[in-house]
Amino acid sequence: MNTIADSVSLREDRPRSGGDATAGAIAVRGVRKHYGEVRAVDGVDLTLAEGEVVALLGPNGAGKSTLVDMILGLTTPQEGIVEIFGRAPAEAVRAGDVGAMLQTGALLDDATVRETVAMIASLHRSPMTVDDALRRAGVADLAGRRSTRLSGGQRQRVRFAVAIVSDPRLLILDEPTAAMDVVTRRQFWESMREFTSSGRTVVFATHYLEEAEDFADRVVFMKAGRIVADGSVREVEALAAGRTIHATLPGADERELAGLPGAASAQVRRDQIVIVSSRSDETLRALVGGYPAARDIEVVGVSLDDAFLALTSSES
Repeated sequence: MNTIADSVSLREDRPRSGGDATAGAIAVRGVRKHYGEVRAVDGVDLTLAEGEVVALLGPNGAGKSTLVDMILGLTTPQEGIVEIFGRAPAEAVRAGDVGAMLQTGALLDDATVRETVAMIASLHRSPMTVDDALRRAGVADLAGRRSTRLSGGQRQRVRFAVAIVSDPRLLILDEPTAAMDVVTRRQFWESMREFTSSGRTVVFATHYLEEAEDFADRVVFMKAGRIVADGSVREVEALAAGRTIHATLPGADERELAGLPGAASAQVRRDQIVIVSSRSDETLRALVGGYPAARDIEVVGVSLDDAFLALTSSES
């Protein structure tokens, strides 16, 4: 069982009951987790309502995986409280309310896809049918194939089937589309839309910002163990309080541009420059005054990618 424990949360053979029906899906209050001098999670407060689809974003080392581990009860916070549907994480897991698909974990080499999903389904009192889980995950055509003959993207989709076969109320996904190509990623999110259409709660961590923009009701940015922004995509873009300046500038120096007043970040690609600024008027005046060769200047609102850079850069 340990080979697939990271793709599914098991529960006791009892009906789903208990908890506070008004408590929402997830409540994290004052949570801290330190590893020596490293503050992996440093005083996080986060509340998720039932039915929300939330993207958890941040650079490597931001604390996302540690927070997910504490929500799942895989590690214990040194301070603070974590509740799922008004219960301790372990109780919610035993009740079958939680499914998870984490970055670690493996499938059984000598079992077919159907056998793997069926085995997990047998551990639950009220799972969805194996055929339904396979269909929802988009792997029905792979039912008879052994895991050793699956591509990386196919294995990810099978792990998704394993995570949802218990029919959980809360689904947590850590980089779910890693190893998937563009087409497979699109198919995965189509499957996810169907799965969440009945009001299930989903939390997913991703490095693909377009996935958050297209699929999430809400985005939560983490940096250095803390939440630095939390809201809808549009609200988070507004929190970045900035605009993006595009221009053509031969011979531009990225460091110099990043040092302009109000600039949060700067990128140079050949003669094209992109500056994310929290005070675009000041940045634009400095750019025009200091770089008279700049032309084709355009100022637009920030994208989620730009907000990510502004909110999680080391200087912010």
